[in-house]
Amino acid sequence: MDEARTARAVRELLASLGQDPDAPELRDTPTRVADFWRERLAGYGTDLGAELKALPGLLVPVPVILERIPFVSTCEHHLAPFEGHATVGYLPGAGGTVGLSKLVRVVQAFAWRLQVQERMAQQIAEALETHLRPAAWGVQLVAIHTCMSHRGVHTPGVPVRTTLLGGTWATQPPPPFQV
Repeated sequence: MDEARTARAVRELLASLGQDPDAPELRDTPTRVADFWRERLAGYGTDLGAELKALPGLLVPVPVILERIPFVSTCEHHLAPFEGHATVGYLPGAGGTVGLSKLVRVVQAFAWRLQVQERMAQQIAEALETHLRPAAWGVQLVAIHTCMSHRGVHTPGVPVRTTLLGGTWATQPPPPFQV
């Protein structure tokens, strides 16, 4: 990311909105916004292969499911936030078992990008499939979208649920993935 260019663009945006970017209360806003976007888009730099590296040793292949992983992402259509929680799980297969925090990091890696919820769910699922090669997997995202509640139809509080299942869970999902 080019932070200086982003700051210049924010300065121009403020001016285009009829605001004085040199006003004391706005003077540091372009730099703060550039810092915000650097953090907000940090997911593009995540090495998923490194994150989803199997734990050493022989582990019994039991289902691993993390529920209600909080996330905040940014709608690519309006640059508005959407936030919610993810349930991510898998039944270990050829790729082994990973540390629990690694599943959280995968959710964050895709949330910290310009995104739509449906693609984010698909990307998480593909990361599990590619790097873990599980016997079964599930991804469920439930989020509230400010692009829907703060503009357009102005409908606050409507959760959007996206669920993807694969392997043996495609036909027999465990309780956390049953709708």
